[in-house]
Amino acid sequence: MRTGTERRTVDGLPIPAPGVLAVDPAHSSIEAVVRHLVIAKVRGRFTSFGGLVHVAEDPMQSWAEVTIDAASIDTGEPDRDEHLRSADFLDVKRYPTIEFRTTFLSKTGRGRFQSGGDLTMRGSTHPVVVECEYRGLATDLQGNERLVLTAESEIDRTRWGLTWNQALETGGVVVSAEVQVQAEIQAVRQP
Repeated sequence: MRTGTERRTVDGLPIPAPGVLAVDPAHSSIEAVVRHLVIAKVRGRFTSFGGLVHVAEDPMQSWAEVTIDAASIDTGEPDRDEHLRSADFLDVKRYPTIEFRTTFLSKTGRGRFQSGGDLTMRGSTHPVVVECEYRGLATDLQGNERLVLTAESEIDRTRWGLTWNQALETGGVVVSAEVQVQAEIQAVRQP
């Protein structure tokens, strides 16, 4: 059984002991949501990613890093996915990964915090703010300690050079510049 050395709490919520927890892709998800034709939402999920959560002695000094295989985008429509992988969007041949690393944590409420970080995509790095909700700790059937959290951010894709679009005759554009990024994360303590 792999668990932390001791249980700690912050605001009555159990938090992991210091150490490293690895993101479990089989029990996590990272999605991007954009507006299509101004009013409809289209979702895409990345099917290949990994990351680490570094839990510090002072929980507010903890940090995380995530690497996403950009070519793993899956919207359920093969032609759209190929377009997203092309130089018009993610340009996966030149930039195979999307990377995020946190730079600060700020508590905003019980189990809630903001995480600032650097997002690197298409060779450009820009700061982003992520709203997070810490859901707590759980022990899986194998006795492994799991940290569970949700994270959400909105980015303007054009800042990273994803500028492709087409104007609509009725006004507006085919794809919004704003992208909502949503993640459900389970991370497992490493030995």
